[in-house]
Amino acid sequence: MPQKKTTRKTSSNTQRKTSIKRTSRRASKKRKVYISPIKAILFCAVIITTCMALLLVTNVIKPTNPQIAAMIERYSEQFEQFEESENQPQKSQNQKTDNSGKNETDSQKSQQQKNPVEQPKNNTEQNKTSYSTNSIEQKPQTQPQKPQNSDAKKPASPQPQTQKPQAQTTQPQVEKSKYNFPAAKNNAQLIFVFDDGGQNLSHLKPFLQLPFPITVAVLPQLAHSSEAASQVRKAGFEVMLHQPMQAINSSVNPGPGAIKPEMSENQILSTLFQNVTEIGPIAGMNNHEGSAITADAEKIATVMQFCSQEGIFFLDSRTNVETKVPYVARELGYSYYERNIFLDNEKTAANALKELKKGLELANKNGNVIMIGHIWSADFLPAFLQEVYPELKAKGYTFSTVSKSRARKN
Repeated sequence: MPQKKTTRKTSSNTQRKTSIKRTSRRASKKRKVYISPIKAILFCAVIITTCMALLLVTNVIKPTNPQIAAMIERYSEQFEQFEESENQPQKSQNQKTDNSGKNETDSQKSQQQKNPVEQPKNNTEQNKTSYSTNSIEQKPQTQPQKPQNSDAKKPASPQPQTQKPQAQTTQPQVEKSKYNFPAAKNNAQLIFVFDDGGQNLSHLKPFLQLPFPITVAVLPQLAHSSEAASQVRKAGFEVMLHQPMQAINSSVNPGPGAIKPEMSENQILSTLFQNVTEIGPIAGMNNHEGSAITADAEKIATVMQFCSQEGIFFLDSRTNVETKVPYVARELGYSYYERNIFLDNEKTAANALKELKKGLELANKNGNVIMIGHIWSADFLPAFLQEVYPELKAKGYTFSTVSKSRARKN
């Protein structure tokens, strides 16, 4: 009897367990919901199309319903307030800099220092142009890019504009010049000597304003001889004695302190010493008149011996074709200089220009030329030389005094 009860109980337990499993399976089957992929895609497409339709209605199509329009305006106002709230730190910084009294460019620099995040965006703009703080706050990067392109084009346009005026300024200089001087050859050197200093100080003044080195020959024993020599030295130019000598024409008076044919050697040396002491220190001497003395080998030898002893040069003005200076210098072993051109035998600028062109030919041929003018030509000769000097310099001619020139003859 007891065994049957246990068997019945086990069978009933197994039946209960099986029934529980069945009910749990049915419940789990009911809970699972299966959706096919096609339905899911269609469902998503419907959602996307509805969203796009709503966007088109709100942005493109003007709403006819006043309630919808009011909603759009409300959201747009909220969006603008959101943008203003983000830009408030920049405005507060601009107000601080404006209150401190700085310029607009200073406020930009302070903003760049305080907001390093914004600097990389506007580095090119800050290097090229300076904008006001309002223009920076109003628009983002799209508007500042326009000035970048305009600034990039600006440097290209001024370059031809600056080059054209240069070409126009250089051409008139050539057109204004009345002279067509030849270009310098053989390193051509021009030496200008002006005789007869000491007669008039006012005539001497314009010669001392010439922009190139000159040599002035001063006559002795005149009222302004010593002062004229002093003014020439103060101006930085070279002084030499313009030694008077008797001309072949005995009626011509060479002036005080002259060497005459009847004078002895001692008288010549004494006269020369007196004149050099008055005018000196000097670099050399040349003859004033003196066609009779330079043609006398004995008299001119005494003069050249004195120059050698005093360490000064002798310049032969070549007032006589029969001059014995080259012969005496060769016999005694002395060096000397000689004049090539007289600029103002006729007191006109036209004659001076003609003689100057002859001198340029000699300079280009021999490498140097000595041209003599006179202080009494102060009314035209200094102005003429001032006018021709720029073109002579541009053509390559150099200027020198007698003692520093390459015109010495041995």
